[in-house]
Amino acid sequence: MAISPKGNVAVVRSYIAGATSLQERISSMANTSACQALGFILGPVFQTCFALIGEKGVTWDAIKLQINMYTAPVLLGAFLGVLNIILILTLLREHRVDDSGRQCKNVNFEEASTDEVQFPQGNIDQVAVLATNVLFFVVLFIFALFETIVTPLTMDMYAWTREQAVLYDGIILAALGVEAILIFMGVKLLSKKIGERAILLGGLIIVWVGFFILLPWGNQFPKIQWEELHNNSIPNTTFGEIIITLWKSPREDRNEGPTGCPIEQAWCFYTPMIHLAQFLTTAILIGVGYPSCNVTSYTLYSKILGPKPQGVYMGWLTASGSAARILGPVFISQVYTSWGPRWAFSLVCGIVVLTIMLLGVVYRRLVPFSVRHGRIQE
Repeated sequence: MAISPKGNVAVVRSYIAGATSLQERISSMANTSACQALGFILGPVFQTCFALIGEKGVTWDAIKLQINMYTAPVLLGAFLGVLNIILILTLLREHRVDDSGRQCKNVNFEEASTDEVQFPQGNIDQVAVLATNVLFFVVLFIFALFETIVTPLTMDMYAWTREQAVLYDGIILAALGVEAILIFMGVKLLSKKIGERAILLGGLIIVWVGFFILLPWGNQFPKIQWEELHNNSIPNTTFGEIIITLWKSPREDRNEGPTGCPIEQAWCFYTPMIHLAQFLTTAILIGVGYPSCNVTSYTLYSKILGPKPQGVYMGWLTASGSAARILGPVFISQVYTSWGPRWAFSLVCGIVVLTIMLLGVVYRRLVPFSVRHGRIQE
């Protein structure tokens, strides 16, 4: 299936939560996340393949439809949308089970017969719900800021051109997508042995280690933009003219060659270089920690809510994730540009530490609804 828009994510998760038992939940959620990650990987691949059609492409004269490198992706998206509609109408059925997996023939909980299934009674732990929303926010916040900072960081530290940054960073992010699929599959097996809470804690620790490794150290400094212009400057060029040239050469023009760390970022002169090995190690660790935290956080959330309809609550969870994807890039862009990677990644490490502390405080409360009310043994 095609990847659903953000507005459908809450519905999909709510449907899975209502159609699976506690034992099936993590496996189903992991499969959904793996398919989503696969979609993120294949999307750019299809886009690249469509470029082979060319700008002219072919024309279907009967309906005056032109298929070229620009219209083909849109047509594929429309086709997948129609395919999704057909699959929903033909395969999906409204049905619910309780946390033990017993079928409820009537999807209306108020009218369901007690002979069919007895649902646990009791209130939802709102503290656990709020804490899980915060945890999910931080998880997506961290990944959003990482994928945002990848391009400017590699261009500043390794003097990559824009074309090089787009190519190499694209390969790295695609590799992280493949890694995420493997992690989702591994989480399904590992959760049966140690549980979702332990995986979530371990994932946060791995993320913290990743960003800690990314902190700059040593005596090697990034190549400064001014140094390149100075070494290749035209004779009789004044320092003032060089500064004017720098300000007239925005970051978008870096595709002309490696320019290094721009002089307008004062931290470039005193902040050590982040070595490529550091960056790749961090990418690998985040590729392990993020998917682990992602799938376990909303799986725990669905279990905390219990067997009742979860659409509204899942909507809040999705909203917190969307807010994280908005605020993450804004945060890292401002801090990185103004203060540099040392401050930026130190603050991220601090945020992750606070999140781990929050998880430790509510750890015992992050249990399934039925377990909390004594209907099912954990």
